[in-house]
Amino acid sequence: MTRQERHLVWLLGAVQLTHTLDFMILMPLGPELIGKFNISAAEFGAMVSAYTLASAAMGLLGVLWLDRWDRKRALLLLYMGFIAATFSCGVANGPTWLLLSRTVAGACAGLMSAVVMAILADRVPAERRGRAIGTVMSSYGISAVGGVPLSLALANQWGFRTPFWAISALAGILWLLSWRILPAVDHHLTGARGKGPNAPAPLLSMPGLPLGWALTFSVVFAGFLLIPYLSTFMVGNLGLRLSDLPWIYLCGGAATLFTSRWIGALVDRHGPPRVLGILLVATLAPFLLFTHLPILPKAGVAALFVLFMTLTSGRAIPTIALITSRVPPALRGRYLAVNMAASDGASGLAAWTSGLFITTTPEGALVGFGPMGFLASSVSLLALCILWVLGRSAAPQRAAQT
Repeated sequence: MTRQERHLVWLLGAVQLTHTLDFMILMPLGPELIGKFNISAAEFGAMVSAYTLASAAMGLLGVLWLDRWDRKRALLLLYMGFIAATFSCGVANGPTWLLLSRTVAGACAGLMSAVVMAILADRVPAERRGRAIGTVMSSYGISAVGGVPLSLALANQWGFRTPFWAISALAGILWLLSWRILPAVDHHLTGARGKGPNAPAPLLSMPGLPLGWALTFSVVFAGFLLIPYLSTFMVGNLGLRLSDLPWIYLCGGAATLFTSRWIGALVDRHGPPRVLGILLVATLAPFLLFTHLPILPKAGVAALFVLFMTLTSGRAIPTIALITSRVPPALRGRYLAVNMAASDGASGLAAWTSGLFITTTPEGALVGFGPMGFLASSVSLLALCILWVLGRSAAPQRAAQT
């Protein structure tokens, strides 16, 4: 990777980190927000879901305009809206204000992710793109290892508003750096105005492109059938204490941080389809083992949790690398916006689906979590079938241009 590419990747990774942290920080602040604003658990749940639902809705709307602009300009505009909305969360004086602020932040963040990935695809050659995507996606691990604990420490010291102000301040600095350093990313506009192979075409008319959305949906859906209920299962069924969970999640975040770039390097070396296929098969073991786990020592539970999170989160890297390589630049922004909507919709729908089948005993144990492991494994096998069909479909010549 060249020096210019490294600077670009690290800058985009830092941008991604701010919105990942903004999404993650609300959930551990739940007890304080419920008490501060005197709201119910269901109302707090609405604040959490508003972020992803707004992101999904804006992803669909992004089809109408996202590829019509220089990607740098689009990113700066969306990032400015995100900063304002996150700062607004810090000054909210009621639940309605906070809900609206979270909605705007989610709407901007979803399209930001699509633009970030489109910039990576436009500026980093395909043979180095896997490592670049892995580096940017390591923001999840950084958030889990350092960002969330630091934000919670700020909240404990100065109140729930402080983390939102800190995130918006960091994002403001990154906005200035992006404005100053990020080059114009407008090659797709030149191609779109021409009559050559990069001329735009309807997204649904090109072979294999809708299959990319189906692949993303199935990969995310399988993971989120289980992820929202892992902490409840570990406490209610495996006998862990609530005080054990931060360390368990710290281990999972640290593992994700270190393996993201390694998985990205494997994608560059062996190709996205092969790496994704291996990860889809490999995740069957932790899906089935973890959901049927007997009571074990804390170290054993932590080890399986690390395996679960590493493999599950790692599947996104070859998925994004694969679909970006098949989309021509003139369609890439819009395509990835819809892809982000598919990802957000899959996470919400999967959590709701599991909730229909899982019940909780008076002691707090989950009933029905085991069958969800079989369902998640089945959906992963479905994703493997979609990957095979996607590989069989003829990629258009114009989609091969990177």
